[in-house]
Amino acid sequence: MASTSKKGHKPAGEDDAFLRAAAEDALRLCDQRGVPRFLGFLDGRQRAAVQELARSRRAENTAFWGGYPDAERVYFGAFPDYMAWDGESGAPPYDAFPLTPLGFRYRKEAKLTHRDFLGTLLSCGVRREKVGDILCGEGLAVAFLDEGIAGFLAGQIEKVGGEGVALLPDYDGELPGLSGFREIRDTVASPRLDAVVKAAAGISREEAARRIEAGLVCVNHIPCLSVSAAVKEGDTLSLRGIGRFQVDGFGPVSRKGRLFITIRKYI
Repeated sequence: MASTSKKGHKPAGEDDAFLRAAAEDALRLCDQRGVPRFLGFLDGRQRAAVQELARSRRAENTAFWGGYPDAERVYFGAFPDYMAWDGESGAPPYDAFPLTPLGFRYRKEAKLTHRDFLGTLLSCGVRREKVGDILCGEGLAVAFLDEGIAGFLAGQIEKVGGEGVALLPDYDGELPGLSGFREIRDTVASPRLDAVVKAAAGISREEAARRIEAGLVCVNHIPCLSVSAAVKEGDTLSLRGIGRFQVDGFGPVSRKGRLFITIRKYI
C-alpha cells in the first residue's frame, strides 16, 4: 500500500479496514526502514481517518499534501526522523510527495469543466485514486496526478470534451480557479450544527436539519448526523451541493442574546 519512493505505491481504496491497514504499514515501514512512505490520493473522509490513526500512534513526522494549500484530495506522507521539520518555522518536504501537476491549455470560449477533465483521464484507463484535485479556469486547467501516470497521459490526451488541448507537463504557473473566499457574518442562537449550517448556507433551520440527517453535511471531513453537535472555531464544514466553509469565530453576544459568527465560504 505504501511506497519507499515516489513510485510504486498502491491506492488506499475505499474500504476502511484496507485503508487502516495501509496507513499502519506506511507508519511501520517508515520507522523500520528509515525512508518516506506515501498513501493516496485520499478524499476528505479518508484523510480524517488516517489523521486520527497517526495521532493515536503519536506519529509526529507526518503530513498531507495535494499539490497546493487547502487541496481536497491529498497524499499522506510518513517521514523518518532525519527528515523531521520544525513545526513553527519549517515545512514538510512537499517536493518528496509522489504527485505532479499537469496543465491543459485550450480556448477560453470552450468552458471545459471538472467533469470533462476527469472523464477524459478515466477514459485513458486511470484509476480514480491516481487523480487528485482538478482546477479549472478560463482557457487553463491543472490536474494533480500520481507522477507515475503523468508521463503516460501526456502522450495520450489531445482533446478534452471534444476540445483540442495543449498539455503542460510539470506545470508551475499560477493555479486557476482559486479565487479565495467570501466572508459571511451572521448571528446564531447557539453553536449547534443546524444553526451554523443555516447561517453558512442561507437556508432555513428546518432545511439545515434535513440535510444533516440525510448525511449531506461533514464536519472536518467526517459526516455528522447530529443536528445538535457543537461546532467549534476552526472547524471545516462541507455541505454537499453547496460548498465548503471554515468557521472563523464566535462572539460576542448580541443585545438580543444571539451569538455572532464569522464564516468563510471557499469560492
